[in-house]
Amino acid sequence: MNKEKIIACSFCDSSQDKLDFLVEGNNAYICNMCIQKADKALKSNNKKISDFNINNLITPPKIKSKLDSFIVGQDVAKKTLSVAVYNHYKRILNNKSSGINIDKSNVLLIGPTGTGKTLLAKTLANILKIPFVIVDATVLTEAGYVGEDVENILVRLFHESGYDIEKTQKGIIYIDEIDKIARKNSNPSITRDVSGEGVQQSLLKIIEGTVASIPPQGGRKHPEQPLIKINTSEILFICGGTFDGIGEIIGRRVKGGGIGFDRNINPNFSDKNNLSLVKVDDIIKYGFIPELTGRLPIITYLDYLDQQTLLKILVEPTNSLTKQYIELFKYDKIELIFEKDALNEISRLALERKTGARALRSVIDEVMIDIMYDIPNKKNVKKCIISKDVVTQNVFPELVFYKKIA
Repeated sequence: MNKEKIIACSFCDSSQDKLDFLVEGNNAYICNMCIQKADKALKSNNKKISDFNINNLITPPKIKSKLDSFIVGQDVAKKTLSVAVYNHYKRILNNKSSGINIDKSNVLLIGPTGTGKTLLAKTLANILKIPFVIVDATVLTEAGYVGEDVENILVRLFHESGYDIEKTQKGIIYIDEIDKIARKNSNPSITRDVSGEGVQQSLLKIIEGTVASIPPQGGRKHPEQPLIKINTSEILFICGGTFDGIGEIIGRRVKGGGIGFDRNINPNFSDKNNLSLVKVDDIIKYGFIPELTGRLPIITYLDYLDQQTLLKILVEPTNSLTKQYIELFKYDKIELIFEKDALNEISRLALERKTGARALRSVIDEVMIDIMYDIPNKKNVKKCIISKDVVTQNVFPELVFYKKIA
């Protein structure tokens, strides 16, 4: 006698006899409870995305004030971004009600590694509660070549927007390491540069504003899927890069030149820390086509981080590294204390590594790894004190214990 096959939900493994109903799919089943959970998750995600109300757009000073809570310094970049974002979404709100077309406020951020370019863009999107994606320019190639098509940028934003076309068209795309797609020299090449100038050409239309047809699941793996149309004219593009060596290009221009007695050279000018003087011509000489620089009309810079700034980054922001570690120790009911000399030493070591704020993380992790390995195994620890010697000599920190009650 054959037993009847027991059907169960493929997600929670509940059997059919304990459920209200099961929905059959392709070699799978989903129960009513899992459907409700999925529906709740989708609604929660959509609510998070839809919290941004363009009619209640905050002003540039308020945007900058919120950025100040998370990012130390970089006032020029924060002011520039705040104004650019405010004008961009103000344009979306009012452009259709007037006969004047206002160009997009796409932004180019230039600054050394670890100065906060990506963090600025990401924090901005969190403040405004709008869909946001980060794309690495180094993996982009022209369509038909090995790598990621430029159109896949829009696919990723579409996914982040909960598959909502309208929300996708109001999002922000941050293209990181944009300097890596520069031409090897500023002169046009007779050979095909599929990951440099070719990508720049492919980016032109979507950055400026076009109606792009994209496959909702991505392009190359699912060629049979129907296409959807995304209008990029209301998507804000922020591009960032270190532009290593551009200081020399700026220097040659600012120092001046000429021939013989007519030479006009400024002997006091330095090729370092001169990003505040960057102009469009410098970007073109670096290897960008004029058409692309024209679609990134707002150029701003981020300063190099000195030791004092690194120290502030270590302790001041709402989500600073020291506050994160202090919170972790609280979970074990231990008070973590960083002495001032220890913090100074951490910031000094980070400066030596020349990778900006990223170095703070690696230095403090190296200091704390053995401590966090041993501390949970110790009983009655009340305080853990990180001194300069802990940082420089790798000694174990001073521990204060709760007094035993007889």
